[in-house]
Amino acid sequence: MKAARTPSRVVLRGLRVRLVVAFGLVAALATTTTGALTFREARNGVLQQSQDTVIRQLRSQVSRLATGVGYPPTEPMLSQFASSVAAAEPSGTWRVLVVYDGLSATSAPGDRFDEVSPALRKAVGSSMATVFQRVSSEGRSSLVVGMTVVFASGEGSRTPTGIQVFLTVPQTDEQRSVDALVTAIERATASALGVAVLLALFAARGVLRPVRALRRATRSIAEGRLDTRLDVNGADELADLSHTFNETAAALEHSVAELRGMEARARRFASDVSHELRTPLAAMSAVTDVLDEEAAHLDPDTATAVRLISEETVKLARLVEDLMEISRFDAGAVELHLDEVDLAESVRRTVSSRGWSDAVEARLPGPDELRGRVDPRRLDVVVANLVGNALRHGGRPVYLTLSEGGPHATLRHAVLEVADSGPGIPEDVLPYVFDRFYKSDSARTRTEGSGLGLAITEENVRMHGGTVRAANRPGGGAVFTVELPLRRDESAWENQ
Repeated sequence: MKAARTPSRVVLRGLRVRLVVAFGLVAALATTTTGALTFREARNGVLQQSQDTVIRQLRSQVSRLATGVGYPPTEPMLSQFASSVAAAEPSGTWRVLVVYDGLSATSAPGDRFDEVSPALRKAVGSSMATVFQRVSSEGRSSLVVGMTVVFASGEGSRTPTGIQVFLTVPQTDEQRSVDALVTAIERATASALGVAVLLALFAARGVLRPVRALRRATRSIAEGRLDTRLDVNGADELADLSHTFNETAAALEHSVAELRGMEARARRFASDVSHELRTPLAAMSAVTDVLDEEAAHLDPDTATAVRLISEETVKLARLVEDLMEISRFDAGAVELHLDEVDLAESVRRTVSSRGWSDAVEARLPGPDELRGRVDPRRLDVVVANLVGNALRHGGRPVYLTLSEGGPHATLRHAVLEVADSGPGIPEDVLPYVFDRFYKSDSARTRTEGSGLGLAITEENVRMHGGTVRAANRPGGGAVFTVELPLRRDESAWENQ
């Protein structure tokens, strides 16, 4: 048994939600990718510009001030050189370390210059090129630049002096610029997502409008309004779907109209034929009754033929009556004439009037113990058809039981059971026992009944608001169970 889908699960699986989520994911992916690329390029540009400016200024200052340093330099000379290079920056953010052959001096006394890594020192000592490195310490980013002071000769050669200059510049302004860039990208991403969601809602609205119209039209056709059609707008896939739906609906309407016409003609034909046969059959029945009375005075062959004609005439008359009855059911022309009766007495009268008292073991309630509002004639047909069917196709004795019960607690039911002692009904036949003219044995072309008795029984029971079902008893034999609601007055009948 499938679990019922909860409303939240249905909403999450809705087309609108899926479209919005899809648009949002695409927009998020696009904006995130674009923002990441933009951030990377902008950040590199900001840092590159700052780095180039610092290196250019450092080279300029070192070239200008290095000529005033004696060689070999002393520690005071190195200290003066470091202070002069640091003072070249008006903002005072430069920190300078000068190293020469074991001597070192800084622009700020006691500065340990932890930012200068051994790898950077090694790179400066092994190359005359300017080396730089970005380091982060305690959440602050700094640019560390190292270079070797060289002597330039007139022939274009360069000779290292052994003096190494290290510069540390905090990148506070650059970090502010990067943070501002991140904030701008975040705001742009959020705005893009918002716009994407709005676009998704508009797109979903445009997609869902024809889908909802299709759903309403489908439901309308399911309710029987086969003339329902959709408006076809545009030339896209949804328009093609609407056009296909209209073609399908038109074909269905045409087919159903043809089937209804054929069914109406078939009903009218059966009704007309049955009606036209009643008069000649009445005359034939009168003639066969006379012949039956004279059969004893006829020779044996003629008497046998007369009795055969009489039996077949009776069967034909019964078939015509059943056809007319089933035609009335099909045409909706059947009306119930309800009366409150003693159900047990009505059942007993049906069995007795047909001479079945000796063949049927009846277990019925006492007088006036079980009363109900039914159509007495149709109840008589139900009982007669079920008992007659058990006697013809089952084994004797036939058991007839009437009691009060049923599965419904709010409405009392009368339960009528007719069981026989025969072989029972084959399992593959049980679903079809109430079908018209159904035969469990395809080779059996002749039956004692019309083939409509159980179908008429089902229709009569249904008209009373009851149910009838067929089954096999565990001990053998078939059992038919009828449940009829026990209504005691007209108002109760009309309210059901």
